[in-house]
Amino acid sequence: MSAFTGSASETAPVSGDGADLLAALLDGMDAALCALDGGGVITHWNREAERILGWSAADAVGRRGFGGWAARSADAEETLGRLMGATKGSGRQVHELALLRKDGGRVLVRSQVVGVWGADGAPAGVYCAFSEVHVQLDLERSVALSEALFDDASWGVVLVDADLRPAVVNGHAARAFGTGRTSLLGRPLGDVVVHGAEELEAALQHVLAEGTPAAPAEVWVTLRSSSGERRRCWRSGFVRLASPMAEEPVPLGVAWLFQDVTEERLAAREADRLRFRWSQLHRAGAAAAECEDPKEAATVLLDFALAGFADHALVDLAVGERRLTRALATPPPAPGPSSPVVGGDIPLRYGPRHPALQAWDRVGTVRASAGRTAEVWAEAHQWPTDAAHALCVVLRTRGRTLGVLTFLRAGCRAGFEREDVVYGETVAARVAAELGLGAIS
Repeated sequence: MSAFTGSASETAPVSGDGADLLAALLDGMDAALCALDGGGVITHWNREAERILGWSAADAVGRRGFGGWAARSADAEETLGRLMGATKGSGRQVHELALLRKDGGRVLVRSQVVGVWGADGAPAGVYCAFSEVHVQLDLERSVALSEALFDDASWGVVLVDADLRPAVVNGHAARAFGTGRTSLLGRPLGDVVVHGAEELEAALQHVLAEGTPAAPAEVWVTLRSSSGERRRCWRSGFVRLASPMAEEPVPLGVAWLFQDVTEERLAAREADRLRFRWSQLHRAGAAAAECEDPKEAATVLLDFALAGFADHALVDLAVGERRLTRALATPPPAPGPSSPVVGGDIPLRYGPRHPALQAWDRVGTVRASAGRTAEVWAEAHQWPTDAAHALCVVLRTRGRTLGVLTFLRAGCRAGFEREDVVYGETVAARVAAELGLGAIS
């Protein structure tokens, strides 16, 4: 239909070989097309027009207008007049016309009409392309949807071509990537996605090969930006795009729609972690209550607390002012259950800036992490060689400082955060209470 919506032809409908060629071209079009001469007589009628209205070219060609067959008598002259009115102006005219099918049914069509003039400039007829109104409305809705998605959508939309490179990017997606809308076009996703590009490309390849997945997927990505790297979680939906013009579906690419659910996922993860930790403390309290030896009860508490929280736990008890001795520890070098240290009462050779002594001096909690030389750092602090992050908490009970509890994590894990401090201090308070009972007895 759009092929016949430009400027009008300079010549009238032709005859002879030219007419045969024109008829063949019209019959091959997807739009319904007809031509009328200067007197309103139909000269061409293609197969799509026959499909919509049921009237064949033999029924239509040679008739003047649509009266008596494709339009009600009361509407026929008005319909013809509106069509032929295109010869009185320039450009195309759009009309909605009520026509009749051959089976008697009525159909509302939207027509686009252009006038045709002869070499002498006199009106020679019109060409008319038409389609059912609901088909045109469907097309307009599709166009409107596309424009809305790329202008006003509150989620990211990226059209990826068959080579997995962005072809169109909407404003929301560009902001999510931290770039301009045109900056991503034609570039590999790996240019802006530091981690997660492989997973995204694998998902896009799967959609191209297998079709649209049944449910959205969540993908974690790390983005490169001027302010550093940002880790985000995107809930993503994928739709394979195929050409409607081909006889068999030909993949054009993938429409990728996504929303940022990072905060939601982090909140859910934190809630799960808190539920697990406090469940562990509840179980630890129940198990410790069955231990007759306070030091054994403290060991049980530590073993429950370590799960998912740290790789090692060390308990250093005071034997004098700023002098600590190792009382409990997980067995080096690998993580495992805590156990009493044999041959205690020998003070540890901690340096004056040791995190455990800092915690002792502050009567508070100290967090520390190694630099690039984690193994040297751990050895200097007399900790297991895989230690890279430490959380030192004082053991306080009944107004006294009994020592320091140190939690250690390996370098493959993240450092201790503020929320970890609360949990560590809660565990330390329970351990101190058990050790305090042992000191009293």
